[in-house]
Amino acid sequence: MSLPKSNLQKIIQVSCAIIVSEDRKILVTQRSASMSLPLKWEFPGGKIEKEESPEQTIVREIKEELNIEISMSNKLPSVTHHYENFSIILIPFICKIEHGEIKLSEHQAFRWLNPNKLLDLDWAEADIPVAQYYLQTLNK
Repeated sequence: MSLPKSNLQKIIQVSCAIIVSEDRKILVTQRSASMSLPLKWEFPGGKIEKEESPEQTIVREIKEELNIEISMSNKLPSVTHHYENFSIILIPFICKIEHGEIKLSEHQAFRWLNPNKLLDLDWAEADIPVAQYYLQTLNK
């Protein structure tokens, strides 16, 4: 049985990076006013392209969006979130910067935050459970 067209939502797979500095601060980025979910904070990343793995996506997207090269240490559990017009499967990775200096190409702003300040921001809804799970991993 198929669903009526009105119930079908576009599903987008996205990789995101929880970039941790040597002093354990977390990089967060603010979406620009012209992006969907304007001015919301998020972990940087982007859509997985055809024939691309989530790991390849995050390296490519971070280079494109932030002008830095990263390495990954861990993959966290994926999060599925349903927005009004689309659904997102968010695949988070814990990363660190290997080379480069941050230069924003799409976002309005970035911040380095202490983990205890992460949940104080106005987050894109899909990123909230990622932030919460990351914080739980620190308490183990």
